[in-house]
Amino acid sequence: MSARADVFLGVIAFAVLAIAIAQVGVVVAAGLTARRVSRLAQTVETELKPFFGHLNAIGRDASRATSLATAQVERADTLFADVVVRVDRALNGLQSSIETPAREGRAIMSGFRAAFQAIRDIRHNGRGRQRRGDDEDALFI
Repeated sequence: MSARADVFLGVIAFAVLAIAIAQVGVVVAAGLTARRVSRLAQTVETELKPFFGHLNAIGRDASRATSLATAQVERADTLFADVVVRVDRALNGLQSSIETPAREGRAIMSGFRAAFQAIRDIRHNGRGRQRRGDDEDALFI
C-alpha cells in the first residue's frame, strides 16, 4: 500500500473513532436526561398529589353544598306554594264573608228603592188623576 492510502485509512479510522465517541456521549447524555426527567416527573407527582387530593375534597364539598342548597330551595318552594294556597283560601273566605252581606244589603236597598218608587208612582198617579178630573170638569158642559 502506498503512503497515501495509509493516510486515508488513518483518517477514516480516526473519523470512525470520533463518531463512536460522539455516539457514546449522546447515549450517556440521553440516559442522564432520562433520569432527570424521571426525577422531575416524580417530584411533580409528589408535589401535586396533595393538591389533587384537596381538589377532590373541594369537589366533594361543593357537591354536598349544592345538594343541600337544592334541598333548601325545594323546601322554600314548598313553603311558598303552601303560603300562596293559604292566602288564596283566606282571601276567598274574606271575599265570601263580605260578598254575601253586600248582596243581601243590595237586595234590601233594591227593595227599598222599589218601595219608594212605588210610593212615588202612587202619589204621582193620584195627583195626575185629580188634575185630569179637574181638567175634565172644566170641559164638561
